[in-house]
Amino acid sequence: MGNGQGKIVDLNGEVNLNHFRLLRVVGRGAFGKVRIVERKDTNLSFALKYIRKDEVVRSESVRNIIRERRMLEHVNHPFICNLRYSFQDIEYMYLVVDLMSGGDLRFHISRKTFTEEAVRFWIAELGCALRYVHSQGIIHRDVKPDNVLLDADGHVHLTDFNVASDIVPGRVLTSKSGTLAYLAPEVYAGRGYDFRADWWSLGVTFYECIYSKRPFEGNTEATLSQSVQNVLPNFPITSPPVSLPCLYAIRDALCIDASKRLGATWESFTQHDFFAPIDFAALERKEIEPVFIPSADKTNFDATYDLEELLLEEAPLEARARRQKPRERLKDDATEKEIREDGLYRMIERDFRPFDYTIAAYKKMTAEVEQLPGRHKILDEAQPRAITTDEALPASCASNSNISSNTSGLRDLTFEHSNLQSLEPISRSASNPQRGPPGRPPPLPPYPNPYTNSARNSNNRQGRHFGHVPNGSTVSGSTCGGVQVRLDGTSNWSDLARQDKTLPTDAAVGRLLGEGSSAGADGKGGAGGSGGVFGFLNRKKGRGNSPKPKERGVLGKEGARVVIA
Repeated sequence: MGNGQGKIVDLNGEVNLNHFRLLRVVGRGAFGKVRIVERKDTNLSFALKYIRKDEVVRSESVRNIIRERRMLEHVNHPFICNLRYSFQDIEYMYLVVDLMSGGDLRFHISRKTFTEEAVRFWIAELGCALRYVHSQGIIHRDVKPDNVLLDADGHVHLTDFNVASDIVPGRVLTSKSGTLAYLAPEVYAGRGYDFRADWWSLGVTFYECIYSKRPFEGNTEATLSQSVQNVLPNFPITSPPVSLPCLYAIRDALCIDASKRLGATWESFTQHDFFAPIDFAALERKEIEPVFIPSADKTNFDATYDLEELLLEEAPLEARARRQKPRERLKDDATEKEIREDGLYRMIERDFRPFDYTIAAYKKMTAEVEQLPGRHKILDEAQPRAITTDEALPASCASNSNISSNTSGLRDLTFEHSNLQSLEPISRSASNPQRGPPGRPPPLPPYPNPYTNSARNSNNRQGRHFGHVPNGSTVSGSTCGGVQVRLDGTSNWSDLARQDKTLPTDAAVGRLLGEGSSAGADGKGGAGGSGGVFGFLNRKKGRGNSPKPKERGVLGKEGARVVIA
């Protein structure tokens, strides 16, 4: 019950594992697993990626993990799985990111066949994500369906920056990093590649979403390399048929000549006949409703991950976290291998820094206010200062103008939208010091020209329910697409955090589940408790109305697009 050890947890201190309730396991990576967690103070849900230090040190992948942590701190976009917290203990490194309860794209395309409209929506959003990542001087290098997550509303989010790399102006990359089936021909050729390799990977993903198979086959790296570099992709005749604009878009995305590839310039992507109907400005503001919405009545994850944790893991995370022992000191007669490993452990302790998005958001807003007229008066009223644990530096802009032709000329648009989902500070009343984190400041005035999303924040939108604003509080829009609330003396930080609109809908699934019974008591909103990733637990047994209505954006089960020739 409770904490299990009877210890009082300081929820206002630096973030650690004790601040979260550990729920089901939903994924597995090379060095750890991903599970759903819930903040104990706000009941907000997140995804926790925990990475074993010994595995990372053994494979000498420490620098990759640290680089991923650094990149995630500096990127923030509506179609990226954004970082919320990071911390470490003796055995693990932890990355807490937005929860995407819709599952990954691989899960869906391996079970269903989707319409061109649904696939076009996904690829368009992923294109926006790639454009933003490249504008920040980063190449992802592992775009594939497994690394594309859907949120509860059906929007896609790019994740897993483990093999991502910085783009150095005037230089190309030569290392062969990523998943073999999605590597571009120039990567296999070994003569150097740039950001356009990501657009090839997106083209392979595009093809796979339409045909439910990859365009190039090979049982070994050598045969796959030959196929990618020398064989044109096959476009089978299907029933129902694939439209010509869609075929041409896939063909252009899989163009061997990187300079002519779809996405080599942003205009080549947005002005293509297949994507021309999309208003990309509205798309990035999430004002366009997704074609396919994942089911809220069942989980969208593979249940085997959770079973493995329960049945096969010798020491699940909960048990390991309770009985961790300090790492032994290096012996005087240590071998070269032990000395090298000790150095990697020290690198982790030094460079895998803690991160808290609420603190980083406040620091960013303070820096912006410094540039506003009358800033001294504003800052004087914003006492007390925030207590920070990490330096939140802005993403490097030095190389943005030199990346390539697809980001040149887009500088203003990039930085205007670079914080579409930037994070608001969570505040508390100075008259209630015991309820909020020590030293957490009241909110600052909003940015000029607030960037709001009326369609996404509308309370009338089906399936979206936001909590009420505390009485006596004032609300204002922000450049972040979220909301800024100045609390009165009776409110507290936890209440506001639970209503933070800068988080995805998925973050509130735990809260909605808890409110389901009370909401349904008066006959209003009873369905709210059955939604989200845990909604299947509240469903009544027995078969529902039959026949089941057809899902929007779905042609049918896997193989519904039949290959004729």
